[in-house]
Amino acid sequence: MAETSAPPVLATMVAFVRTCLFQIAFLGGSLVLVPLALLLGLIAPRDSGSPLLFIGPQLWAGWFRLTSRVVAGVRIDIDGSIPPGPHLFALKHESALEAILTLWWFQRPAVVMKQELRAIPIWGLASARHGSIFVDRQGSAGMLREMMRQAQKAVAQGRPVVIFPEGTRVEVGETPALAAGFAGLYKMLKLPVVPVALDSGTVWPKRFVKYPGTVHLKIGAPIPPGLPRADVEARVHAAINAFRI
Repeated sequence: MAETSAPPVLATMVAFVRTCLFQIAFLGGSLVLVPLALLLGLIAPRDSGSPLLFIGPQLWAGWFRLTSRVVAGVRIDIDGSIPPGPHLFALKHESALEAILTLWWFQRPAVVMKQELRAIPIWGLASARHGSIFVDRQGSAGMLREMMRQAQKAVAQGRPVVIFPEGTRVEVGETPALAAGFAGLYKMLKLPVVPVALDSGTVWPKRFVKYPGTVHLKIGAPIPPGLPRADVEARVHAAINAFRI
């Protein structure tokens, strides 16, 4: 959580300067690391699961982790451990921070993300080569089928699938119902679900200025496959909102 709930003028000014320095450092490094990730992804045979596909994204996420900690002053406290191997990870989504750090926290993840990100120059292509799963916000039947197909392929390669089950980034305190795509993935993949609660929104808000402080992650106990939809949705919803309910 942020170090102060309503930062005074001086603290906000300091946070603004630190945010500017962070942006310079992170974006400067990204100018090298994102093209590198694309280059390695183009060299590696697609759908091969080659380590070359994952070196670039992990370096980029690691650079984000380093600059956000050292320059912006954002610490990460993780309660619990992330199980290895194929699982369906369901994360709360309050900021861009966890969207990037999924590439650092998880081993070779296939992350479900909004289709609009696919259009980002260089980054979008690099992310597609890495095996990200792009979906539109409308949840059309065709897009949902494609999401299922790509998720099955990732699991066949021994990769975890990471999804933000509420469907989009939400403001601090919001706890919307889970989007339909989560239940579909759960039923089809037949994997344990690991819910992850976090409280990044106060430290890393959508607006420009980020605040020094600690983001807490709580890794929930795996939820077995095969539960009725209502049961698994209720358990996941409660677990990912552990800091908000």
